[in-house]
Amino acid sequence: MTRLFVAIWPPDDLLERLAEIERPKDPGVKWVPPENLHITLRFLGDADEDEVIDRLDDVLLPASTATVGPAFDLRAERSIMLPVAGVDDLAAVVEQAVRGLGTANERRRFVGHLTMARLRRQARPERSVGRLFAAEFEVREVALVASTLAESGSIYETVRTWPTR
Repeated sequence: MTRLFVAIWPPDDLLERLAEIERPKDPGVKWVPPENLHITLRFLGDADEDEVIDRLDDVLLPASTATVGPAFDLRAERSIMLPVAGVDDLAAVVEQAVRGLGTANERRRFVGHLTMARLRRQARPERSVGRLFAAEFEVREVALVASTLAESGSIYETVRTWPTR
């Protein structure tokens, strides 16, 4: 069993723009490295890779246009995020395909977003929240990603990708 999630990797040009954004120094704010930025369509927790692959092999993933922004916001007071619209139908197809797999019991409604930073208790995110940022991109593929937790942060590895159509 591997810790897995299904996600969209933003295109390189968007990651470059996001990497250029000022990241105010704050001991309570841990910024996500640009190479780890993704849109989680479904977190699975510990799951069998082959079962997930079999399910997603049989699904037609709808083409989508992801709209990022318009501004940085707080998510549940635990993270700074950028909202992402336009991928709800894609997330619903993925959810239906992988239902019953993995140890994560996701009951929350899907909210598309890019987690930009994680917050600790003493965080002061005021300088980041509300900052404007907008982008749009065509979602060309969906990835199954393995996640390894490390002291330095999460390490992600793409296991497999599927094109959208």
